[in-house]
Amino acid sequence: MIFLAQILLLILGLIIVKNIVIAVFFYREIKTAQQKDPAAKSFVEILLLYQGLHALVAYRVGHFFYRIKFFFPARFISQLARWATGIEIHPGARIGKGLFIDHGMGVVVGETAIIGDNVLLYQGVTLGGTGLEQGKRHPTIGNNVVIGAGAKILGNITIGDNSYIGANAVVIKDVPMNSTVVGVPGRITKQEGKKIDISLDHIHVLDPIMQLIEELEKRIEKLEK
Repeated sequence: MIFLAQILLLILGLIIVKNIVIAVFFYREIKTAQQKDPAAKSFVEILLLYQGLHALVAYRVGHFFYRIKFFFPARFISQLARWATGIEIHPGARIGKGLFIDHGMGVVVGETAIIGDNVLLYQGVTLGGTGLEQGKRHPTIGNNVVIGAGAKILGNITIGDNSYIGANAVVIKDVPMNSTVVGVPGRITKQEGKKIDISLDHIHVLDPIMQLIEELEKRIEKLEK
């Protein structure tokens, strides 16, 4: 019984140390989650329960092994994280600081994807390739980019800083800075060249197709009169 108690205390101690290490080295990501998720109640809740953070921690470990060309353990860690969190991040991807994956189930990040600082990904986002090409074949995401639920960004393309990709958009072409993209295929609508408001007001995102339809309706109404 004493031996069993010692083992349990050792395991508990390792868990506490692990969480302290995560809290120190991923402090920025935890604070970002607090700022961007209104459901987040506390620092500890994010530290212990947010699968997006856990997937990112596993990615950092796997990426370390990938960089020193220990490819099998790198992929093994990423697959364990996929099983545990529902988020698949290839250890070869390059991810900046302050990434927040909200909910995260079904998120996929490809091997040659590059993600800048302070990026927000919602569930079901795919940063994928378009075929069997070699070399750089996944997207490059700039800083301060928001990618809505279910969006697919495919191929060796670049999403400019401060851009917003709408939910379920399919993007296969470069997106300039300070842009909003919606629809299938993705269509760009500038928001007057201004940085996207990080308040995440998805309701008032401009849709160029709906704008065109509304303009046509107004013209038809005018002609009928």
